[in-house]
Amino acid sequence: MFDKLMEAQQKAGEVKKRLDAITVTGTAEGGKITVQANGNKVVKSIAIDEDFLKDADKEELEELLVVAVNKALEQAENVSQSEMAAMTNAMLGGMGGLGNLFGK
Repeated sequence: MFDKLMEAQQKAGEVKKRLDAITVTGTAEGGKITVQANGNKVVKSIAIDEDFLKDADKEELEELLVVAVNKALEQAENVSQSEMAAMTNAMLGGMGGLGNLFGK
């Protein structure tokens, strides 16, 4: 059992490294604001079109930044859930009959 816990911890670390390497993007206003994050939901960059920035007011800019950040984080969450599900399936599949415990 201890070996399985150590294996799970190791695999979780591997998943975290993979998620660090995955880039997701959220955009707003037709790409005038672009937010990039990694699969671990860490925002890596924000780009704002210069022409849009000149014409946008503070309130509009803040609202669109929230939209773009939330889109990027939503994509990161989806990627993270997929990676964790794959890890879980691999772990349960390797545990003999327990892989079928939940009807899979």
